[in-house]
Amino acid sequence: MRIISGSAKGRQLKTFSGQTIRPTSDRVREALFSILSSQLGGPAAFNGLSVLDIFAGSGALGLEALSRGAARAVFVDQGKQAQKLILDNARLCRLESQCRVISRPAKEAITELAGQQFDLIFLDPPYGQGLLPQVIEKISAASLLASAGLICAEERRGEAVPEQIGRYSCLDQRHYGQTSIYLYHHSNGELNP
Repeated sequence: MRIISGSAKGRQLKTFSGQTIRPTSDRVREALFSILSSQLGGPAAFNGLSVLDIFAGSGALGLEALSRGAARAVFVDQGKQAQKLILDNARLCRLESQCRVISRPAKEAITELAGQQFDLIFLDPPYGQGLLPQVIEKISAASLLASAGLICAEERRGEAVPEQIGRYSCLDQRHYGQTSIYLYHHSNGELNP
């Protein structure tokens, strides 16, 4: 697993040992960031963004955004191995000064972050547990998404995912093998079609 573009391009990231964690593949991440770049306005789309990476795992999604110019990233993961990986990978990419790691369950961390605004929220919960709608509801209740922001959520292909969750509606969805990507925005949000 590597950083695809930006200041840390090509850096190999540390990953989990064993098969209990399912990181987003380089291929899916590359497709995802291409879509995000288009939706957010082109090559400089990530410049200055505030990013929240929930169920962060190795931190690959948030670190990719930082590498492409995001200003800061908050990583949420309750796993001890994940916390160490995120910090190690941030150091490898020389991005640690822009990172904060919250080691709490997702819903508790969201409550803690209430009042802050994020331009881009990554959400990659364990597949098939119904967590995606629950966590997006919590994000909505805490008003974490900036008015022109995006939530990028991952789920196993074939799982039922609502079009409308809280104050957010699904703007786009794509499928890559067994992975489905959903982009949510404020129901009255205006982004590129």
